[in-house]
Amino acid sequence: MKSDERILVPVGPDAARWRTFGSERTLVVAARTVTSLVRVLDVVPEIVHDDPRITVVFAYDPTSAFNDGVLDLLRASGCRTLPWPQLAELSPDLLISASENIKVPPGDYPVLVLPHGVGFHKQVPDSAGPGTRLSGLVHDDLLTARRAWLAVSHPDQEAQLAAAHPGAAGRTVLVGDPCLDRLRASVRWRERYRSALGVLPGQRLVLVSSTWGEESLAGSWPGLPADLLAQLPADEFRVALVLHPNVWSGHGSWQVRVMQQSALEAGLIAVDPTDGWQQTLVASDLVIGDHGSVTLYGAALGRPVLLGTFGSEAVPGTAGHALRTVAEPLEAGKPLRAQLEAATAGHRADRYEAITAGAFADPGKALPRLRALVYDLLGLARPERPARGPQVFPLPAPDAARALSLMVHTSVARSAGDELQVEVRRFPAALAEETAEDETSFWHLACDVDEPDTRLVESAAVVSSASEILAPEAGLLRATDLLADFPGARIAALTSEDGCVLGLRDGRRVHVRATGLPGLDPGTAAAAVYSCLRLGVPVDGTALVLRHGACRQRLLLREVRLRSDQPGASRAGASDQPGASRAGASDQPGASRARTSAALGLPPSS
Repeated sequence: MKSDERILVPVGPDAARWRTFGSERTLVVAARTVTSLVRVLDVVPEIVHDDPRITVVFAYDPTSAFNDGVLDLLRASGCRTLPWPQLAELSPDLLISASENIKVPPGDYPVLVLPHGVGFHKQVPDSAGPGTRLSGLVHDDLLTARRAWLAVSHPDQEAQLAAAHPGAAGRTVLVGDPCLDRLRASVRWRERYRSALGVLPGQRLVLVSSTWGEESLAGSWPGLPADLLAQLPADEFRVALVLHPNVWSGHGSWQVRVMQQSALEAGLIAVDPTDGWQQTLVASDLVIGDHGSVTLYGAALGRPVLLGTFGSEAVPGTAGHALRTVAEPLEAGKPLRAQLEAATAGHRADRYEAITAGAFADPGKALPRLRALVYDLLGLARPERPARGPQVFPLPAPDAARALSLMVHTSVARSAGDELQVEVRRFPAALAEETAEDETSFWHLACDVDEPDTRLVESAAVVSSASEILAPEAGLLRATDLLADFPGARIAALTSEDGCVLGLRDGRRVHVRATGLPGLDPGTAAAAVYSCLRLGVPVDGTALVLRHGACRQRLLLREVRLRSDQPGASRAGASDQPGASRAGASDQPGASRARTSAALGLPPSS
C-alpha cells in the first residue's frame, strides 16, 4: 500500500458490504516507529487471539523522524493498514500505541499507551520544539481530556509520571513488563538460540547493545565491535551487535553496515532491528551497553554488564540511572579481554537484583493484566478461555557470519611426558596485528578460498576450503589444484571424510586425523602442520595435542601418496624415499628450523 492510500475493508462507512468477519469492537493499533510497532506486534496477538468480536487495524503515522521501515514491517506482518488521516473518519473503540508521541484525532475513545522500553528512564528530543521531554509521557491533550491510560511496570513509575505531569495522576495502570516475562520464559531455549546464532560449544557470546543518539554507545564508540573482534580469539568468542531500531531507521541499514564493514567481515553478528535482540540477549554471556533498555534487561537476566558509556540523558532516580553505580565501566585505553574476564570472574546472577527490582514488579503477570485491561476498555466480557502464559521467543534466523581470513598464532611446547602440544589462537585478519615471533611461537595468515579480498589471499601462507568435504583421494587432488591456483600459499587444506588432507608446496601430502572431539577444521589442521614444519618436527607419524578455544584434540599426522604416485617419483625436487632429503631439509627431530622454513619459502624465525 501507499502511505496515503485509504482502505475500505475491514473498517469504513461501507465496510459491511465487503468484509467477511463481522465484529463488535474495533481496535486500532498506532504504527509510528519500528521500535513501537515491534512492541505492539509482540503484545497484541497475545491479548485478542481467537476472538472474532474484535477487528484489529493498524494506522500508519508517518510524522516520526524514525518512520523508515514501518511500512515494510506492516507489510511483512500482513497488517491491514490505514493512513493516519483516515483515523479521524472512524470511531474505534480503543487505540493502542507503544509510541507516546502521537497526535490522536478528537474523540471519546480511550488510548492505551504501552512503554516501548523499560519504564521512563530517558530524556529524548522533543519533536514539537527544541527542548527535550520524558520518553514515554504522552501529549498534554490526551492527559487533559482524560483519554490516555499509561501502562507501567513498577509502582514507582506512577509517582514519577505524576511528578512530571499532574495530568498523569490516576491515569496509570500497573501491568508489569511483558517483554521481561518472555525473556525469562525463553531462558530454557538458551542453547537452541546459541546454536542458531552459530555460537559453538565453549565459545562465549559478547553482546554489544546501544540505544540511539550521540551519547549512546554506538554514537560515542562506534568502533567497539571491531576493537573486540581484534582482541578476542575467534575460537573463544563471538560478538553480536544490537542497535536501537532508531539507529537503523535514522541512518539507513546501508550506512550502518558500511560503518561496521570490517567488523561484519570479521564475523560480527548484526542483529536484525525487528527481530532477534531478545534471543541474542538470552544467548549472551556478557553485555556491554549504555543507558538503553537492553542493558537493563540484561542485568535483569543476571548477565555480567559493562558500561561502554552512560549518557547524561538518563533520568536520575530511575533504575536505569542507578545501574551505573553498580556496573563497571569498560575503558577504551585498556586491554578489552582482561576487562571482560574481570567482569565475569566471580559474577553472581543476583548482582543487579536490587536495582532491577525497582524497574520490574510482579513478574509473570503482565499479559493477563494487559488482557483484562484491554477488554475492560473495549467494554467486552473477557473470553472464557484463560490467557496464555509468556511465550518463548522463536528461534532466530541462522547466522553464518564468520571471518574468511585469520591471523593464526601457534605456540608449541612439550609436556612432562614429551608430548608435543600446539595451542592455536586465531584473529580476524582484517583487524588483527601480527606480533613478534620467538623460537616456539609463530604467526601466519590463513584464508578461505571464498575470501574476496585479493590482497589477503595473495599474502596467505595457508589456503583452505571449509565448504568442501571430499573423499581422501579427491581431497588430495583438490589440494594440489589449490596450490596451483594460489602460488603464494605454502599449504592447502581441505576437509576429507576421515579428517583433513593437506598439500604442501614442496609436493608432500599430509593426512591429519583427530581423536576425541569430532569436527576438525582444515584451518586448525593446517596450523598444526605449519608449526611442525617451522620447528623441524617430522610430519609423518607425529602425534600431538592441539588446543584451540575450549577444544582439545589429539591429532595424528601421516604423509600419504596418491594412488597414481610411483614409489620413488620426484615431487618438486624432493624424493619420497625414507630418510631422503625433502626440499633441502630433514624431518628428523632436531633438524634445523631454518632449513624447514626455507622449504616453506619462509624466512627463518629468530
